[in-house]
Amino acid sequence: MTFEHVLLPGAGTPLLLLHGTGGDEHDLLPLRDHLGWAGDGAGPVLSPRGQVSENGANRFFRRLAEGVLDEDDLRARVDELADFVLGVDAGPWVAAGFSNGANTASALLFRRPEVLSAAVLLAAMVPFRDGPGDVDLSGKRVAVSNGRRDPLVSTAETATLLAQLRGCGAEVEEFPHDGGHGIDASVLPEVKAFLER
Repeated sequence: MTFEHVLLPGAGTPLLLLHGTGGDEHDLLPLRDHLGWAGDGAGPVLSPRGQVSENGANRFFRRLAEGVLDEDDLRARVDELADFVLGVDAGPWVAAGFSNGANTASALLFRRPEVLSAAVLLAAMVPFRDGPGDVDLSGKRVAVSNGRRDPLVSTAETATLLAQLRGCGAEVEEFPHDGGHGIDASVLPEVKAFLER
């Protein structure tokens, strides 16, 4: 199993970028600068393209309707992605995902925690309605940045995601913003500082 992707060389902690619906392997590359993966000493960067097409829009897994994830497909696709990422052999990785990519990153944490050391979840939903199951995320660091006016992700859903991550032992910090379903650049310096602590 392979993915269309961008792989940038580096030495140090590797960064995995996971785009949102309709994006591709180039969409989140600008995040490198904001999160500390630019310049000398930066780690490698892997940015794959989701293999599911929804009316021509790239995704990492199917959904049944807007805001309703196909959890069976999510599990299968996450396993495929995990095997691909492990094959690059630079990890454990810090994942940074937006929307569909954020849900993929949190599902990776819950399902294949050995792949990631940390995650940045931007506009993230709860990936598994029945909860993450019996998984130990001790030592994993997770930043969650959702918009208070996000029409797709309620504050209650964000609270559930935070509680699930903390319940599994992850060190979690929330970086909310006043926008909608997007990435607010104003919080990224705080996220970078969190990752560097």
